[in-house]
Amino acid sequence: MALELVQVACRGDNYAVLIHDKTLGVTAVVDTPAAEPIMAALDQRGWVANEIWTTHHHGDHTEGHLALKARYGSVIIGPRAEADKIPGIDRSVSDGANLRFAGRDVLVIATPGHTLGHVAYYIPDEGVAFVGDTLFAMGCGRVMEGTMDDMWRSVRKLADLPAQTLIYCGHEYTAANARFSLTIEPNNPDLKARAAHVERLRAQGLSTIPTTIGLELLTNPFVRAELDSVKEAVGMAGKPASAVFAELRERKNRA
Repeated sequence: MALELVQVACRGDNYAVLIHDKTLGVTAVVDTPAAEPIMAALDQRGWVANEIWTTHHHGDHTEGHLALKARYGSVIIGPRAEADKIPGIDRSVSDGANLRFAGRDVLVIATPGHTLGHVAYYIPDEGVAFVGDTLFAMGCGRVMEGTMDDMWRSVRKLADLPAQTLIYCGHEYTAANARFSLTIEPNNPDLKARAAHVERLRAQGLSTIPTTIGLELLTNPFVRAELDSVKEAVGMAGKPASAVFAELRERKNRA
C-alpha cells in the first residue's frame, strides 16, 4: 500500500509534509516550520509524529521540533554536519545513509549549498523526494552557506533522479519563480503553459507543490543551466554550466 502524503502549510509560505503508513500506523514529518498547524493536521487524522526528518537547521524548518517531540515522543533525525544546530536531534545522518521507514528504504542525499549540511530524503519505492530548500518548483534555494558550485552540484544530483519522481520542497515560491524563469526563457512553450497554470492555482489559493523532476527539466532554468539555449539567453554561450547557474542565481537574488 502506498504511503499517504499530506502537505501542511505553515508560516505563510512554508510547507511541512506528513508521511503516513496506514498498515503500520506510523508517521514521519518532514521539517517543522510551526508546531500548531502540524499538530492540528496530525490530530485531525489520529496520527502520531513518530519521526521528524530535518532537511537543514534553519528555524523555519525546525521551529516545531521540540513541541512535537514533547507531545508525541518523536525521534528527530537530521544532517550530521548540522547536528549541533538542530533542536532535540536524536539521530544524525549523512550522505548515503539508508533510513528504514515502514519497511521502505529512505536514502539520504547530501545537497549542500543553501546550508553546508543540507540533505534531501528520497524514497525510491514510492518515487518521492523531500528536498527542503535546495530545489524549488522552477527555482532553487539561495546560496547562504555553501558555494555556487556546491549548489549547482546539489541541484544536478536531484535532477538525476528518475523523471517521474515527485518533489516536495519547503516553500510556496512557484509564482515568483515562474515570473523570473520567463525572463530567461520567454519562448519556452512548456514554461509558458506551466506559468499560466500556476497563476490559476494561486488565484484559487491552491498549492503548486509537489512538482516532478521531469517537469523541472522542462521548465526550471536552474536545472537547465547546461543547455545551450539557456547559456545563450544570459549571454554566456560556451561557458561551463556551473558559471551559468551562478549567473542565474545572482540574477534571481536581484529580482
